[in-house]
Amino acid sequence: MYQRILVPVDNSDTSAAAIVEGRRFARDQKAKVKLIHVVDLAQFAWSANEFLDVPQLQNALRQSGEKLLAELAEGLRTDDLDVETGLLESWGGNLASAIVNEASSWSADLIVMGTHGYGGLTHLLMGSVAEGVVHATPVPVLLVRAKANDK
Repeated sequence: MYQRILVPVDNSDTSAAAIVEGRRFARDQKAKVKLIHVVDLAQFAWSANEFLDVPQLQNALRQSGEKLLAELAEGLRTDDLDVETGLLESWGGNLASAIVNEASSWSADLIVMGTHGYGGLTHLLMGSVAEGVVHATPVPVLLVRAKANDK
């Protein structure tokens, strides 16, 4: 039985699908949910570019993440779920490690996260945060893919 479900979120369709599954598990098992969003503060600090205000951009990332977490948490609370949120900061793109560390420190019983399911060259070039989490954590991980759009 899962009592503490960690759900990493962003603005993607796969993240939305993971929230649906996380909500279902939490409702069925009366579990606590923690939504987390990881911001990579190094993404704008790659150079001393005089055209960008790096601290301002980093602050905008934080604010955007906090807004996303607040909106998603409110949606889960309408189902009377016990929800926490956490904004995590990463430096240099190791998002999987940030998620695994949070799962450990929060004592998560389950991680529910979206995956794009890329294969081939795209996977080779982009890597996979979900794959990194699966390989690094002892916590069970439920990977959820968004339904393909019918065209």
